[in-house]
Amino acid sequence: MTRSAFLRARRPEHKQQRREAILAAARELARASGVRNVSLGAVAEAVGLAKSNIVRYFGTREEIYLELLIEEWGQWAEAASDRLRTAGSTEEAVTVLAETVSDRPLFCDLLSHTSTSLEHNVSVPAARAFKHAVHDRLAEMGVAIAAVTDLTEREGGELAAAASGLAGMLYPASNPPPALAQVYAEDPELAASCPVLLPTLVRALRALAAGLPTLRDE
Repeated sequence: MTRSAFLRARRPEHKQQRREAILAAARELARASGVRNVSLGAVAEAVGLAKSNIVRYFGTREEIYLELLIEEWGQWAEAASDRLRTAGSTEEAVTVLAETVSDRPLFCDLLSHTSTSLEHNVSVPAARAFKHAVHDRLAEMGVAIAAVTDLTEREGGELAAAASGLAGMLYPASNPPPALAQVYAEDPELAASCPVLLPTLVRALRALAAGLPTLRDE
């Protein structure tokens, strides 16, 4: 779609097309170069709009990526819940959570920036919509986890929340920048401290799942 076509759009369906085009451009840029390296100007250039037009649909760069994060949360919750239906134990449920989140690098990248940048410089409505979306997805996953484990729905939600939080923390550490990658390549002793996302996540979630029932009465 050309810049002129965007500028002439006035009907609701055209405005929705703009939003979708902005989100698609931001998604592809993040996949190509990482969330932290994408500016509002880059999104505007990719979609063929001036920055002043972008902010008519998303007030800030951070609001664009919070919207994408809402989408990613929904996709993860759906994928995990589908696989959890066939899980037969807490250990299998943990593996499902770890595998489905680690299979989503954009989700992990977005999670790694949530509290440090994406929740900053946003409007109250955008923040509220994001928090409600996360709350609802965690509640859904808590129900799905409780159905196939000995955990309660609350504990299941806590386990899912921990999976997302740990994935956001581990993802950048397990995908080091070039300088650190070279250090690890040259020093095997230091390389051992670089976590591998999936097995590290599985181990941590297994420990948490084992410990949650011991705190049930607190």
